Amino acid sequence: MGKFQMAPDAIPVEKIPVKTLSNGVKIPAIGLGTFGSDHASGTLVADTVRDALRLGYRYIDCAAAYGNEHEVGAALREALDEGLPREELFVLSKLWNDKHDPEAAVAACKKSIEDLQVGYLDAYLIHWPFPNYHAPGCDGDARNPDSRPYIQEEFMATWHALEKLVDEGLIRALGVSNVTIPKLELILRDARIQPVINEMELHPCFQQGELYQYCVDHGVLPIAFCPLGSPDRPERDKTAEDVADMELPVMKEIAAAHGVHPALICLKWANQRGQLPIPMTTKRKNALSNLKSILEDPLTIEEMEKIKALECNNRLIKGQVFLWPGAKSWLDLWDLDGTIPGWNGYGEA
Repeated sequence: MGKFQMAPDAIPVEKIPVKTLSNGVKIPAIGLGTFGSDHASGTLVADTVRDALRLGYRYIDCAAAYGNEHEVGAALREALDEGLPREELFVLSKLWNDKHDPEAAVAACKKSIEDLQVGYLDAYLIHWPFPNYHAPGCDGDARNPDSRPYIQEEFMATWHALEKLVDEGLIRALGVSNVTIPKLELILRDARIQPVINEMELHPCFQQGELYQYCVDHGVLPIAFCPLGSPDRPERDKTAEDVADMELPVMKEIAAAHGVHPALICLKWANQRGQLPIPMTTKRKNALSNLKSILEDPLTIEEMEKIKALECNNRLIKGQVFLWPGAKSWLDLWDLDGTIPGWNGYGEA
């Protein structure tokens, strides 16, 4: 085995900040997302991962639902075979909604490990708290008649199965995604191994201040998906009311002051606020700029305050395809009044 060759313009890995999860596991302070959405094939995403590793990325954020883990895994395996130390990597994957069952969850996790060819996962998240499947590429009006609301006992049965994989050394850290305060309270109450990550939508126009602070206060790291406002999100997730973060005059003004694209201002803001962004790009130039953005030329206190004032509750990933029969609207997914629709306190809907 030789020495893994970094690109000439790479960022030295030791210069990339790391965060420490509440269980002691280290994670790089910026990651590479691998959700190709409607525009990037698995082959293209895998090629992006190959380049990103040579540029200095060490956190690769994956999910079975993205449909490309076997291709991403081939890129990771190549790097490992060329001498990249496995312990330098932080590979995260997620359990999809149709595997919310103890036996199915264990099999799905092991399948992700096999597809990604990394031996174990540094983190494994339950992708959504609902056991509700939708077909890849479906439109926003698609509904599964078998969908159900959140049921704590069923969620925890799946969680406890994954805890055993932590015991076996197949998972280093467990986490959740798209989970609200009411749900997180129950999970923290009932978990033997506490969640240390909540991957959630976070960008200047959707800052989720209350949930963000709750996570921080309870040792749960907020990982930010859609950190740039996700202009390339699937068509089903686009509505006329959506705000484009990077097009706002304030963002353009701050970007001009720093001589960079507004995307990099989004990432600087995320890093300085304390969340961990996972931007996705298939362009090498952008991948390198994204990585550099958190290392140099920080925002001023005044600029951070200006961006804080952009909060306008602009949720982009509304999740409407996960709604169950009888749900009123996508708002029912997010427990906005502090209660869980369908929850009666006894684990039954």
